[in-house]
Amino acid sequence: MALLQHLCSVPLARAVRSRSLTIPSLAVSAPSLKKVLNGDSQVLLGMSEKELQQLAMDFGQQKYRGKQLHHLLYKRKVKEIQDFSHLPQAFRNDLQDAGWRIGRSPIHHAVTAADGTVKLLIKLEDNRLVETVGIPVGIPVEDDKGSVRLTACVSSQVGCPLRCSFCATGKGGFSRNLQKHEIVEQVLAIEELFKHRVTNVVFMGMGEPMLNLKAVLEAHRCLNKDVLIGQRMMTISTVGVPNTIKKLASHKLQSTLAVSLHAPNQKLREEIVPSAKSYPLDAIMKDCKDYFLETSRRVSFEYTLLAGVNDAVEHAIELADLLHEWGGGYHVNLIPFNPIEGSEYRRPYKKAILAFSAALESRKITVSVRQTRGLDASAACGQLRNEFQKSPLLADSDNPQSPQADIPIVC
Repeated sequence: MALLQHLCSVPLARAVRSRSLTIPSLAVSAPSLKKVLNGDSQVLLGMSEKELQQLAMDFGQQKYRGKQLHHLLYKRKVKEIQDFSHLPQAFRNDLQDAGWRIGRSPIHHAVTAADGTVKLLIKLEDNRLVETVGIPVGIPVEDDKGSVRLTACVSSQVGCPLRCSFCATGKGGFSRNLQKHEIVEQVLAIEELFKHRVTNVVFMGMGEPMLNLKAVLEAHRCLNKDVLIGQRMMTISTVGVPNTIKKLASHKLQSTLAVSLHAPNQKLREEIVPSAKSYPLDAIMKDCKDYFLETSRRVSFEYTLLAGVNDAVEHAIELADLLHEWGGGYHVNLIPFNPIEGSEYRRPYKKAILAFSAALESRKITVSVRQTRGLDASAACGQLRNEFQKSPLLADSDNPQSPQADIPIVC
């Protein structure tokens, strides 16, 4: 959740290049909508090659047709079954007649920041909007090893029920969990837009991943095995949900766990993160220690710096003491607050950020300050979605005010 909230660092008045993408009419029938919300729709995206091979054989096709399906879904990124040109027409017809669909959604709106960061609003089948961010867009960025990086920041829920006090997503309310294909398709949409493969995925978009852990783990598997993104190139973020860190540890993933801490003590954390009342800081730290012992993967702590609230040197010292108390192997990622409309919080001055970081480093805590990106693309978590949708978008067929089916409807 944390990454989208703080991608940006320049004033909103800064120039922005945005484009609203036209989309075809996508009226959803009541039975179809019920299937979507119940999660029992027959969707191809998210299935493994083995599952697709079995599906092909169930339809009386040769096993290799499943391998073709896999290639069309994840390499060619085909969006409609009838565009499976490599497959027999009869097989395509049979899939459609049996209620199968690919599970790709249209892009409702896209905003591109001056630094190349792009944010997409994807319109789901039930007309909800979900955000995903690509960093960077159209500008090759080489890491220290000379390879090109493209990070996709994906959402796990439509909105978020935890309502952290500084987060725009929580202010926009909560609708539902995303299904696995709705998470996977965010990465494919980024790859298509950038015309480059995604190298890194962070589950830091809208929502709390641990409240949708089943779908997140299924999407993680698909992104690793089918989209071919290494586990070590993925990060799962959480603000802390009781018993879920233990559950995640049992899967022994090689991905990074990022815990949104935001405060060095329980009292202050409850003020910033209301859900912290049900998950005391000591319990979180114990679970993080156990996670490290079970997976041998370092835990990263996200710490949003809020001016005059949690950014004093004294807070840094208290945070260092807390981390040392629970052992080593931790990393702190400092995130200067990204201002959002209606928030009482402010971004700290650079001097305060550097002093906080120095206080941690002097106490042998590994620390980094997140590079802020794309503020002019409304890249704070939930910010763009809140601009476009306070309630579900109407299907075009249900909207008497819509003169053209290909014009995005803004509520």
